[in-house]
Amino acid sequence: MNTCTIDTVVIGAGQAGIAASEHLTAHDIPHIVLEKDRIAEKWRTGRWDSLVANGPAWHDRFPNMIFPETSANGFPGKDEVVRYFEEYAARFDAPIRSGVEVQRVTKDGEHFIVETSKNTYQARHVIAATGPFQKPVFPDLIPSGAAHQIHSAAYRNPAELAEGAVMVIGAGSSGVQIAEELARAGRKVFLSVGPHDRPPRSYRGKDFVWWLGVLGKWDMTTPGAGREHVTIAVSGANGGHTVDFRKLAELGITLVGRTDGCEGDEVRFADDLAANIRNGDANYLSVLREADAYVADHSLNLPPEPEAHDIGPLPDAATNPIRTLSLSEENIGTVIWATGYTQDFSWLQVDGALADGKPLHHRGIGAVDGLYYLGLPWLSRRGSSFIWGVWHDAKFVADHIATS
Repeated sequence: MNTCTIDTVVIGAGQAGIAASEHLTAHDIPHIVLEKDRIAEKWRTGRWDSLVANGPAWHDRFPNMIFPETSANGFPGKDEVVRYFEEYAARFDAPIRSGVEVQRVTKDGEHFIVETSKNTYQARHVIAATGPFQKPVFPDLIPSGAAHQIHSAAYRNPAELAEGAVMVIGAGSSGVQIAEELARAGRKVFLSVGPHDRPPRSYRGKDFVWWLGVLGKWDMTTPGAGREHVTIAVSGANGGHTVDFRKLAELGITLVGRTDGCEGDEVRFADDLAANIRNGDANYLSVLREADAYVADHSLNLPPEPEAHDIGPLPDAATNPIRTLSLSEENIGTVIWATGYTQDFSWLQVDGALADGKPLHHRGIGAVDGLYYLGLPWLSRRGSSFIWGVWHDAKFVADHIATS
């Protein structure tokens, strides 16, 4: 196997890797981007057919290019997102090598040795740009023989699922959108709802992401205590709308609490559905109150929206919760785990790079000299794992490499 020498190796050609390549190119730093599949592969094959971005096109993009097919306030579909990244990379002829899997990274003196399925690279710098969606989380709570089980990453559309009812576990963005799509397709759906934040899609004429910006929440550097893994129930589907579990119940979705375990084919749920919905409501109302205060403090001419503050009664499922149900009796043919992802850096075999499998870094600058990370949640701030956020983090990392 040939050994190639280059200044910087970027691992991953999703949004983080492409952003890194743009800024490295601007600094004339010789580099290569290694991608085991294709550009933006997770958008191609790790998402369901009807998925759209959770933020409007004016926001969820790189600063130097708009989405050409979707209006500024629209929500681009996953195929358009793929085309966007392909076209963006082509603009500066990003040196991306697709179909090259990184198998191991070690360090020999001042250089990293990057072993791949094609070649071996010797580099002064390595940027791990593999992002936050590496390994689907698949909790071992329901026996494999009790029902057909898939992760949300494997879900495509209602027609591909086995006949029968569907249980969706997880009520973040993926879970609520999949559950709603299935219900509108005529499926009987059970949705297991855990702790979540529930922001408004828009308020007083401005999208939720705009409010996060002016209220300074995108620039938060660390999550609140115990908030690291709290999911966000927000949707850009069908033109974008505020997620409301009461409306999901009206649609015919049966809401249950957090999934606790299973005996045989009988699934247990925690007695927390009402609390989870109320806490989500409190998060929603807190955003509205902060927005109102901001409008008043800055004398903005944004139309008031008092009706947005009206919260209806809890759905019957919350006041009379289901604590157990039989998968067979309810004819549940599929369980979909919308339970997120974990990181996998098993290929990174460099002393001092990781602690308990997690990267050691400050704003993407690794604890090991010459090693960098991009695309991780809260890398430098709340927006770090978003398209626009990773672009700014990539500039910071590339600037650091240029001066090292």
